[in-house]
Amino acid sequence: MYLCTFQKNKIMATFSALGIRKEYIEALKELGIKTPTEIQEKTIPVLLGSKTDFIGLAQTGTGKTAAFGLPILHNINSALPYTQALILAPTRELVQQIKKQLFKFTKYTDDKIFVEGVYGGEKIDIQMKSLKRTTHIIVATPGRLLDLIERGEVDLKKISTIVLDEADEMLSMGFKQDLNRILKFTSGSRNTWLFSATMPEEILKIIKTYMAANTPKVAVNKKDLVNVNITHQYIKTEVKDKVNLLIKILERRSTDRGIIFCRTKAGVQNLTAQLNEEGFSVEALEGDMQQKERDKVMRAFKNGSLQVLISTDVSARGIDVDNLAFIIHHQLPEQLEYYTHRSGRTARAGKTGFSIALIVPNEVQRIHEIQKELGIKFIEISI
Repeated sequence: MYLCTFQKNKIMATFSALGIRKEYIEALKELGIKTPTEIQEKTIPVLLGSKTDFIGLAQTGTGKTAAFGLPILHNINSALPYTQALILAPTRELVQQIKKQLFKFTKYTDDKIFVEGVYGGEKIDIQMKSLKRTTHIIVATPGRLLDLIERGEVDLKKISTIVLDEADEMLSMGFKQDLNRILKFTSGSRNTWLFSATMPEEILKIIKTYMAANTPKVAVNKKDLVNVNITHQYIKTEVKDKVNLLIKILERRSTDRGIIFCRTKAGVQNLTAQLNEEGFSVEALEGDMQQKERDKVMRAFKNGSLQVLISTDVSARGIDVDNLAFIIHHQLPEQLEYYTHRSGRTARAGKTGFSIALIVPNEVQRIHEIQKELGIKFIEISI
């Protein structure tokens, strides 16, 4: 029987109706996940119901991890001691986040399903030692996984599923060759599930080369992606006045935590130096940082001792921090998807938040475009 609940005049399926087992539903409830998101509703029945390749068009914040993670967990045979699924993700943070979520999903299962995360920035021998234990699912960044394959420390010959999460981001971060090598190495009877926010040419090549011609594809409506609890604001200013404007905003939000987004690494570094000079508790997060420094900054931000993070779009991938009151766009992002990624860092778990864009006068048209594309409403404010 197909059970449904009604919400805002829209019929929403329950996890039970999608085919998710009781023990997983119990864990989901404990995590505050009661109703499937659109990507989960469209994806889970397909992945549970048949052995198939799959393409999902969806951004961060849409519930992708549960959309592919729950079917993977259902398909694992815990009696078999070898690796049966591989999940690839672009950053260490995202790998850790996926591993943590899969672990939480299995809280009430009788079967013990073992998940290991492998990524750069941690000693490889520690990861090699962990992989010697029974490992059913590996979550990995492409570079570190290839290193382990070349050392003969990972056996992927029997995997039945490979997931490429945020595939477009892995390509934009330079993992194209690594991905192709891993896909060639694991080719056989396994199914490939690809999730991406955009479909650039390189992604289409991967689909054509490694996936079945009749692969099912689902897409999430862009207008359903932006959290309704976010208030979108913009302030018209000039480039030379942006730092002073930021100082005023941060002074008014002296007890709040948030992230300021810049387009470039140089922009992040310059802004961090300027705001530090003004006495604000800010730190940078950008691509040239050593992993040790990055971890130190993230620890401080998560435990609340650091108030504001200044980051590029790519460096912020995989960041999942509760209770962020605001996001500031020092510059509007070049891609529409990045506006969704950025804004989605605030107003999590039912809370409210602000997304504030600092724009120069000729960017007003861009604000109108974002409003139209994402079905949101911006409010102009002044400080």
